[in-house]
Amino acid sequence: MNIAIASGKGGTGKTTLSTNLAVLFAESQKVVLSDLDVEEPNSGLFIKAELVHEENKFKIIPEWVEDKCTLCGICQDVCNFHAVIQLGTKIMVFPELCHSCYACSELCPTEALPMIPKKMGVLKHFNQGNLSFIESRLDIGEEQAVPLIAQTIQYVNENFLDNIIKIYDAPPGTSCPVIEATKDADFVILVTEPTPFGLHDLKIAVETMRELKKGYAVIINRYGIGNDDVLEYCNKGAIPIIAKIPNDRRIAELYSSGKLIYNQHADARRQLEGIMDYILKLNQVIIK
Repeated sequence: MNIAIASGKGGTGKTTLSTNLAVLFAESQKVVLSDLDVEEPNSGLFIKAELVHEENKFKIIPEWVEDKCTLCGICQDVCNFHAVIQLGTKIMVFPELCHSCYACSELCPTEALPMIPKKMGVLKHFNQGNLSFIESRLDIGEEQAVPLIAQTIQYVNENFLDNIIKIYDAPPGTSCPVIEATKDADFVILVTEPTPFGLHDLKIAVETMRELKKGYAVIINRYGIGNDDVLEYCNKGAIPIIAKIPNDRRIAELYSSGKLIYNQHADARRQLEGIMDYILKLNQVIIK
């Protein structure tokens, strides 16, 4: 079962939930945790594991071969992302804008734009008992997270059986990286906080999941601050709230020290165990 943990905004506690839930699952069964926030992955700050595999990741971009080019202009016309532009007698390729669609290369009549690999990031695979942790990190200066997220999910699917719980720590927001991280998930957990800002972005996240036709539920983090508007919104929309993690200074101290909370905060552990039970029951429904 693929579980994506997402939110409409950053800082709600996705990584706190992802890491603690994964380690809690690992106490009794095999589980995979993947940090898909490739622009700023930080799950690894809380997972102390052994590196077992590392590989560079590449995207494919066109390279202009001047001697073959007739300056027909087809490449510029077919590129929807303005990654290939004709300037006088030169063809300029902008790798940061390229979406690797192959249109310019395939439609070039003289084969003057062969596709070549360009490094975009690094994937690392760690092991800690029953827990497998996958982290991908985008190189500095790279602007597109989606290709690396897609390749990370592909790595997980190719290296782990379908009967293992797979937890994806998704990027924040509701833009293209989040769509890529959640589009193949069996279920999405939306983490929010009980504040006007949290409610505003939760509504956007809920609409996104509805558009993707995904099953989803909500977890309220820092429960006890703000107001009850998030509760009222979820109740009115029949949106399941599967946990309420309390707003507690001890949790903040543990998190700020790079420590897990599931084994040092009794109430937080009860909430996490409730989430785990919900996922396991949901998994049985999906299998049937």
